[in-house]
Amino acid sequence: MSRHTVEARKGAGYKLEAGQTFKVINTHGHQVVDFWAISTEDPTEFMSMVHTRSTLTKLVPQVGDILYSNVRAPIVRFVEDTSPGVHDTVVAPCDLPRYHLIGVEGFHDSCSNNFMTVMGQYTIGEYRQAPESFNLFMNIPWTEDGKLSFEPTVSKPGDYVVFEAIRPVLMVVSSCPQDILPINSGNPVEFDVEISG
Repeated sequence: MSRHTVEARKGAGYKLEAGQTFKVINTHGHQVVDFWAISTEDPTEFMSMVHTRSTLTKLVPQVGDILYSNVRAPIVRFVEDTSPGVHDTVVAPCDLPRYHLIGVEGFHDSCSNNFMTVMGQYTIGEYRQAPESFNLFMNIPWTEDGKLSFEPTVSKPGDYVVFEAIRPVLMVVSSCPQDILPINSGNPVEFDVEISG
């Protein structure tokens, strides 16, 4: 087993073979982690939340569920979750235009930029923008009138989720740097990952 710390507001990528597991630990309890899985055999194939939702017919995957790619093929299995199970599959990863829309001027770290930086470190394919992410520990409840609400996480320090690679993948994660809305309690921090198998 290997353990790694992902810096606050930054991203990281880890190559896994089929059967290996990937644990994402919410070390301090209040950090949202954007999560992607990219096929290393065909980098145009990646874990897709819209395809996963329509295949599972549910908004949020749970333990035991398979997550699907943009060609509706199994790519990752959700094997463990010690958190309350509150995650998001609807909200796009934050990017610079998003921060401009909520009043930020100039540059701001973003999950999309973190994804692109990580992908630039590997030679498995080129992306022009970040795909949709599985937003771990992100609390985005629906209101009764169909609107989305951005709320602080409900996970506790040390809560974790575990995914199993169904085939060779690059797991990409980002410590969401959102510090304007309350999703990270206004204080983005580092988190840990463990790879085993």
